[in-house]
Amino acid sequence: MEIGILGGGIAGLSVALALRKQGYNPRVYERRAEPATVGAGVTLWPNASFVLEALGLLQDIEAIGGRPLTMRRQDDAGNALGGLDIGLLDRTMGYPTYTVLRRHLQAVLLDHATRAGIPVEFGRRAVAIELDAHGKAVAHFENGASIRPDLLIGADGRMDSVARKFVAGDNTPVYQGFVNWIGVAQGQHALVDDISIQDFWGAGERFGCVPVRPGLVYWAAAQARPLNKATPTADIRKEVEDLFAGWPEPVSHIIRATPANAIRLIAVHDLEPLHTWCRANVLLVGDAAHAPLPTSGQGACQALEDAWHLARCLNGASGCLDEAFQAFTKIRSPKTAKLAEQGRVFARGLFATDPETCRMRNERAKASDPVRDVQVLAAGWGQGLPMPSCTDNTPAQGGGFGSLYRIE
Repeated sequence: MEIGILGGGIAGLSVALALRKQGYNPRVYERRAEPATVGAGVTLWPNASFVLEALGLLQDIEAIGGRPLTMRRQDDAGNALGGLDIGLLDRTMGYPTYTVLRRHLQAVLLDHATRAGIPVEFGRRAVAIELDAHGKAVAHFENGASIRPDLLIGADGRMDSVARKFVAGDNTPVYQGFVNWIGVAQGQHALVDDISIQDFWGAGERFGCVPVRPGLVYWAAAQARPLNKATPTADIRKEVEDLFAGWPEPVSHIIRATPANAIRLIAVHDLEPLHTWCRANVLLVGDAAHAPLPTSGQGACQALEDAWHLARCLNGASGCLDEAFQAFTKIRSPKTAKLAEQGRVFARGLFATDPETCRMRNERAKASDPVRDVQVLAAGWGQGLPMPSCTDNTPAQGGGFGSLYRIE
């Protein structure tokens, strides 16, 4: 079976690797002219590590990633708001958590794809998908070329996804009312005291920093603002530095240790859940299918889960794409829709500007049961995977304020 994958990001490459391990020969088409370097970092929670081990990548991730054991929350005055025992979460789920720069994760995926003999073609921007006279999808590229594989997988992201537009008829992302400044700080000396995720909450503002090692930290600063003001200023680093002046250290120290040209402003969008992820012989995966907010804690992790499940659904369907698509969507849609909604709920609380609402949010965070938080996260994130924390198919559960963490 000829398989084409639109998109060479985390979703596209991990799907390609999972399919290659099952004996398929996928080909990846990436719109960028070279491997992606945008983005800051991702936290690979235990459900992602389960998939990475299955793909044979976990040892490489261990070599480049940090290993956080705690997550600490504070308000913008430095008052403790509880946290997460990541070590307990890892033990509960049976796999480790890692923090990695996005470009390093991308490099590992691409290196393994190359070693597996998976062709990855750069500079191949898809502009349209249409059905031929036999009802088979044809993808057309900007350079005039086209492909007509037996299976076309859309892994071309949340913004301007050609595959999503073909499947759903629309791919309009939804602005969720806040912006992220993302960056990577690096210094000769330690920027943080230990490898712990730190999350600072203000009124309509947030700053999160995630160490890979003491001298290498990726971070995201966020603020609620209307879309018409979601544009960078001429001096982007000064804007962030001024906005978070007076916040607890290491916030200012980390901002100052980041080159201005390494800071990027993102107007944060997600996508409405779809009722179907497929049309004809086209299937959506990753952000093209389910694009949660960064506050979901699970964007990259769910892209990796897609890869693991799709390979098994294809093998279990005896070559019948319709059967494989239905099985895949039935497994993946409820979990990803729930996580996307949790991300939105958390964002609404996190970026509230009313002082009383923020006070109540913080009190709830401080009063949360850390053991219960771990149990809820483990059950939700482990759903559908053969992990110690979730051996049945119970629905993913919400964790409330403060139970979802990712900085990108």
